[in-house]
Amino acid sequence: MENGSKLLINTSILYRSMQKFYDKRLSKYDIGSGQLPLLLLIYEHEGISMQELAKMGAFDKGTITRGLVKLEEQGYIRIETNPKDKRIRQLYTCEKTKDIISAAYLIRREWWEQVTSELRPEEIEEFERIQEQIAENARDGNREEDSHTRIFGMQKLTLLDYPGKLACTLFTGGCNFRCPYCQNSDLVFLNENLCEIDRDDITDYLKRRKKVLEGVCISGGEPLLQANIAELLSRIKAHGYVVKLDTNGSQPERLAELVSAGLIDYVAMDVKNALPRYGETIGLTSFDPAPIEASVAYLKQGHIPYEFRTTIVKEFHTKADMETLARWLKGGSVLYLQQFVASERTIAPDLHAYSETEMQELAEIANQYLPARIRGIG
Repeated sequence: MENGSKLLINTSILYRSMQKFYDKRLSKYDIGSGQLPLLLLIYEHEGISMQELAKMGAFDKGTITRGLVKLEEQGYIRIETNPKDKRIRQLYTCEKTKDIISAAYLIRREWWEQVTSELRPEEIEEFERIQEQIAENARDGNREEDSHTRIFGMQKLTLLDYPGKLACTLFTGGCNFRCPYCQNSDLVFLNENLCEIDRDDITDYLKRRKKVLEGVCISGGEPLLQANIAELLSRIKAHGYVVKLDTNGSQPERLAELVSAGLIDYVAMDVKNALPRYGETIGLTSFDPAPIEASVAYLKQGHIPYEFRTTIVKEFHTKADMETLARWLKGGSVLYLQQFVASERTIAPDLHAYSETEMQELAEIANQYLPARIRGIG
C-alpha cells in the first residue's frame, strides 16, 4: 500500500511539473502541454487517422476532441476525409507547424535533461525500459474498459423521444461535430467530471421495467462513433425492446449495417442545415457533407421508419436556407423543426431562437416539399 501511494504521488508530481514546464515554454505558440503530444504524433505520422492517433497515445475521445479542436483552430493541423472511406478522418500538419516543430523538440529535450540530470547513463537506460513497461501495463489495464459502448447519461422515462412508444433514453459520449447550439456540450467534450453509468445498472433497469417500457432511444453525442454499438443494441433487443437511434448521419455505412442487421427499428437523423451552410452550422468549416447526403438518400429509400429533424437557430437558418434544405429532403417522410432553447450548456453563447410565428413561417416553406412539423414551442 505504501509503494502504491508513493507511485501515485510521484506520478502526480511528475505530471503536474511537466505540464507547468511545457505550458510556460509553449505559451507564445498558443498551445499547451495537452496538445503537444498530439501535434508531434501527427507530424511524425502524416495522414494518421483519429482512431490510430487515439490508440497510439491511449487518448480517450474527450482528450482527442478537445486537443484537435484547439490545434485546428490555431491553424496547426487540418482534418481531411479519406477519399476511399468517408468514415475515416485523416490528420495532417499545416505549414504553420513547421515554424514551431524544432522548438517543440528542443523543449522536450530540455525537460528530459532536467528530470534525468542526476542519473548515470545506465540508470537512464533502465528507467526508460521500466517506464515503457509500466506504460504498457497501464494501457493493457484500460483495454477491457474501452471495449464496450460507454453511457454517460440516462433518461429513465420519456413520452416524447420515441414516437408512439413509452421509452427510456441512453446517451453515449463523444461527437465528431461541434454544433455551436448543441445542448449536450458535456457529451461532446466529455469533461473529466462526467460520470459513466455502469452497464449492469442499465441492464438491471431494463429488466425491471420490461412491463412498462416499450423502447430504448440511443442518443448522444454521436452513437455510431462507438466501436461496439452493435453489442449494446443486441443486448437491448435481447430484452425485447424496440430501438430508436438518434444520429447526425455522418456514418452512413454503419447506419446501413445496423439497420440491415435488424438492430434498429426507427431512426431520427439530425439534418443540420442546407448543404451550402453545413460546415458552418456544425462548427467545422471544411466539412465534406458527402456522408450526410448518403445517409439522407439511404433513409429516403424506405429501409426503416425514420424522421428528419432540424434545430432552428436564428443565426444559422434563414427562410432561403429552409427552402434549400426542404427541396433537398423532398420525398422524405417528415421533417421536424425544433425550436432552439438557449442554455448554459450550449457550446456557443449568445444564440437566439425564432418566435412561434417565425417558426410557423419556416414550417410552411418546408411543407411545400415534405410534411413539416414543429417541436419545442411553448
